[in-house]
Amino acid sequence: MGSEGEARALGALTAYGIDVEVTRHGPVSSLAEAAAARGVAPGDIVKTLVLRRGPGDYLFVLVPGDREFSWPKVRAVLGVNRLSMPSAAEALEVTGYERGTITPFGAKTALPVLADASIAGRRISMGAGAHGVAVTVAGDDVIRALAAMVADLSERPGTQP
Repeated sequence: MGSEGEARALGALTAYGIDVEVTRHGPVSSLAEAAAARGVAPGDIVKTLVLRRGPGDYLFVLVPGDREFSWPKVRAVLGVNRLSMPSAAEALEVTGYERGTITPFGAKTALPVLADASIAGRRISMGAGAHGVAVTVAGDDVIRALAAMVADLSERPGTQP
């Protein structure tokens, strides 16, 4: 599955004309290890989350790895009262990617994308559809290619109400 997911993600990035630097590394057990393996700062790693608004209604949320996405902020941006995280099996069914490899690029289903405002104007590192594979890209290119809605979606760890 890994190589198929990687091929889909990298193919989608290429189709969007995004300049990528691909990094392949072994297993990592923390944000700091992942950042060191990718040669970036921890805050430059962006995690892709899948959220469910309702039955069959999902979206991607992009948040820097050194921040926590804020449920209240995301609900306010979307104008909804309820959101949830789908199970790993449900996320796989919707995206075609296992947890830990999810990326909006090459996902089985095109979903709306929300990007934390801190992603704009800088280089970021994202998963690329397989364990131990990442791409470093311009955050602005990601936002443009995915037509992402940009908003303040996160908090520093420990600062949520």
